[in-house]
Amino acid sequence: MKRLRLRPRPDAAARHAEIGFDFAEIDGTPYWDESVAYRFTLAEIEDDIEAPTAELAALCEDLVDRVVADERLLAKLRLPAASWDAIRASRRRGDPSLYGRFDLVYDGHGPAKLLEFNADTPTALFEAAVVQWTWLSDGLESGFLPAGADQYNSLHEKLIERLRTIVVGGSLHLAGMTGAREDAGTLAYLADCATQAGLAAAVLDVAEIGLSGDRFVDLADRPIDTLFKLYPWEWIFAEDFGRSPGMATTRFVEPAWKAILSNKGMLALLWEAAPGHPNLLPAFFDDDPRRDSLHGRYALKPLYSREGANVMLVDGGRLLQRTEGSYGAEGSVVQALALLPNFDGGHPVLGSWLVGDAPCGLGIREDTSLVTGDRSRFVPHVIAD
Repeated sequence: MKRLRLRPRPDAAARHAEIGFDFAEIDGTPYWDESVAYRFTLAEIEDDIEAPTAELAALCEDLVDRVVADERLLAKLRLPAASWDAIRASRRRGDPSLYGRFDLVYDGHGPAKLLEFNADTPTALFEAAVVQWTWLSDGLESGFLPAGADQYNSLHEKLIERLRTIVVGGSLHLAGMTGAREDAGTLAYLADCATQAGLAAAVLDVAEIGLSGDRFVDLADRPIDTLFKLYPWEWIFAEDFGRSPGMATTRFVEPAWKAILSNKGMLALLWEAAPGHPNLLPAFFDDDPRRDSLHGRYALKPLYSREGANVMLVDGGRLLQRTEGSYGAEGSVVQALALLPNFDGGHPVLGSWLVGDAPCGLGIREDTSLVTGDRSRFVPHVIAD
């Protein structure tokens, strides 16, 4: 694993426009950064990222089955009791998942370690599936990447096939907070994938979802049979939306059982189920006396935290970094401290993608901070032995 310094494509803006990538900058700050890229060997990808991702996915599947069968664990995750039936029913029916992203810390030496699982509403998808693939293709054609260079990336094809498999009835509505550019880009991309899968796709804001009788409907009063929601389950559970009769007549992607895996408490439950696993870090709920075994070296993460909010990094009792936000009242986990590696001042976190339960791609976010947040840069990667 190496960090490369590269010259950006002179026509990068035009190429982005061609593929519909309109958030290379967000609020005037560069988000896509092709002045750097990370190079991996094929063995690093296959042995240290892809294989562990498959193992972690299997552990997570087992964990969901354990949690839905134990009300004590549902309560430990601070999932509201009113949501338990919906979570259990979705698992019992076998409601399918579309995708997810494990965030891993890895420096090319030793096993990758799981930091968290973006199981419910992962973004940075279009960038990983299409934008960096276009960069690779251009690099091979123009010669700024070596002949034979490749990328760990079959996301696009697998998303199309998965949508074709799991969406019944021929139509898919996709909803989220369309005023957020990255969310809107993710929704538009998945709508395009759905269209390529032969589905009728419609995008709307969550605020535009209506109710007619016991059915959710769109702005044209068309029933919403299957809804891809880029909107967290914990928000739905806390709102009137989650108590609507439409909840019982709509198939959701991601399904309600994903609320278990998007919760940071799953890190403590995974460690309890598989202590010593090479790809896990010791983790405990913040009220667990076993946290003392971390000897004051930990990352504190609220159960519902997103985009690095309210994270606290502590080393030997010394505060390294604290981020702001509105999370924490719900409780937290403490996870053994594993700092992101430093590559020439850049701290990368590796986003290892799943479609269904199949590992299929890598996206890298980089920051000068030790905590990856919503303004971290997306940088491409390449496989070249």
